[in-house]
Amino acid sequence: MQRILSVLVIFLLSATVVLAGCSSSTGTPATGSAQGTASASAASNLVTSPTDVIPDNNAVTVTVQEKVYDGKIPVVFNGGRGQNLVKSIEVTLYTSDGQVRKTNLGINKDDTISLQGSKDPNNPDRVVVYVSEMNGETYKVADVLSTYRQH
Repeated sequence: MQRILSVLVIFLLSATVVLAGCSSSTGTPATGSAQGTASASAASNLVTSPTDVIPDNNAVTVTVQEKVYDGKIPVVFNGGRGQNLVKSIEVTLYTSDGQVRKTNLGINKDDTISLQGSKDPNNPDRVVVYVSEMNGETYKVADVLSTYRQH
């Protein structure tokens, strides 16, 4: 059983190496333009990842709402058990057109900011929210794709 598992792992690693070598394009030579790089990094910035687990006594929530008709994305600090421990709240917006904007949200309950997202109805924007606490800990409390409101 262990021998079969070893052979399978070696086969998968070999296949990965072979496929990685076949991924280069030969159609268009590189011209030094950063446009291709920007769109590739923009696409990778639009992939969400899991948020952190905050201890119950430090828990706070931030709500990232859907984009409204003009592309604005409301972000609201809802407070929580640990709201008195919050030192700062940093919000990062990754737009579908490749821009990255950082701003701070107030630390009082119901503080709200409105981020200017892209106006492309077919491509969502990503919003990531980090809460820093007085004890030095920083937690990612939100990581969402904000799409246009559907109603």
